Amino acid sequence: MTGAPALRGLTVLYDARCALCTFLRDWLTRQPQLVPLELVPAGSVEARRRFPGLDHGATLEEVTVVGDGGQVYRDTAAWIVVLWALREHRPLAHRLSTPAGAKLARGAVLAAAKWRGRQQGWGGRVYRRGDGWSYEPGAGWTYDPPGCDDGACATD
Repeated sequence: MTGAPALRGLTVLYDARCALCTFLRDWLTRQPQLVPLELVPAGSVEARRRFPGLDHGATLEEVTVVGDGGQVYRDTAAWIVVLWALREHRPLAHRLSTPAGAKLARGAVLAAAKWRGRQQGWGGRVYRRGDGWSYEPGAGWTYDPPGCDDGACATD
């Protein structure tokens, strides 16, 4: 019988600047794994070297998992395949892969994305006037990016 190659390993690309993502990375490393997980920061030199064909900007926006056979899982499917790789969570992954379970999984992913988005707006960092931030008591924080007149602007 022919079919897809057996999945022997997964690489999870996670946003290393995101508190939720790093918390989940640490949680995943402590879980008994049926399929080995490698955790690599999304957008990193290592991720770009391993997966030159991926849209690395997109991997910073949504969880992306790459199988050792080149399979690419994004968003809800990525979470389900990661749970499938974990010994104690494989039954849950099977339930989430059903049509009814997929709706629940999608809701959980959207809730996490919403929380993450709120955190990244602040992220625990300090807002500085020199970075373009100002605070008005009636309006809250506003951002006006600094100009490049002094040549100090970062270029990507």
